[in-house]
Amino acid sequence: MDFGCGSKPYRELFFVDKYVGVDIENEGHSHKDEKIDVYYNGVTLPFADQEFDSVLCSEVLEHVFNIEEIVKELSRVMKTDGHILITCPFVWNEHEAPNDFARYTRFALESILKKAGFSIIVFNKSGNFIETIIQLWLLYWYTQFHRKCKNYRLIRWFFKGFLVLPSNVAGIVLSRVLPFNNSLYLNNVILAKKAVSIEK
Repeated sequence: MDFGCGSKPYRELFFVDKYVGVDIENEGHSHKDEKIDVYYNGVTLPFADQEFDSVLCSEVLEHVFNIEEIVKELSRVMKTDGHILITCPFVWNEHEAPNDFARYTRFALESILKKAGFSIIVFNKSGNFIETIIQLWLLYWYTQFHRKCKNYRLIRWFFKGFLVLPSNVAGIVLSRVLPFNNSLYLNNVILAKKAVSIEK
């Protein structure tokens, strides 16, 4: 199951017998041209217990207001020993308004997953302090100017050549020469296994 699938951008990465895209109808963004197989009501997934071997949940949980309830629902429809791959931001700007509800630390996500019967296999922080500052600097310029000038090729090339490239190079160099610190980072990347079933 691809939970919060949208346009299913990761479909081609998976070699499975059945790939089910699930999403919710909301005003955050249009689903007009997306490839959603099943809509759910924001509370209950319309599937039987232990129906799925694995779940992908990429950049979704920040848009779920009742996260503990939904993670338990994901656990319910997963087979024991099934795997879930989750990504969600720790630092990023508001998006898909008004359905952007939270940013989660590692500790919050670990607690929520364990309460839902998952054991953490891998927990990675994407980016470090310096890289995050650089990305936020670029995000500011992108949201203020680049998107508004997307029809002007010269401005786009200027943005990429004189702002994006030098900033990223500076970020790479500074990350290697300055003391490492990843207490500020961009994304949580989690691989977890359903270890036990949770009573309803």
